[in-house]
Amino acid sequence: MKVVTVRDFRDHASEMFRSEDVILITREGSPAGFFLPWDTPQLPVEVRREVFLRLSEQIGGELAASGTTEQEVLDDFAADRGRR
Repeated sequence: MKVVTVRDFRDHASEMFRSEDVILITREGSPAGFFLPWDTPQLPVEVRREVFLRLSEQIGGELAASGTTEQEVLDDFAADRGRR
C-alpha cells in the first residue's frame, strides 16, 4: 500500500489512477481516504448502498449546520437549470 498526502494525490492523480496499488491518502498525517483500484464495471450493491448512506449523512449534516432547507437546494438547482 502506498501512502500519499492529499496534495500529492491531487498533483499526481492521473498516474495514481493507473496504479494497481491501494493508496492511503493522508491529511496532516491522519488518514483522509483510500484509493482502491477497481477493474470491474459494476460496484457490488453493498458498496453502492454504503456510499449512498455516507454521502446522504454528510450532506444532511452540512445542510443542517448551514441552516439550508431541502427546498432551498431544489430551488437553487431549478434556478441554475433556468440559466442554461
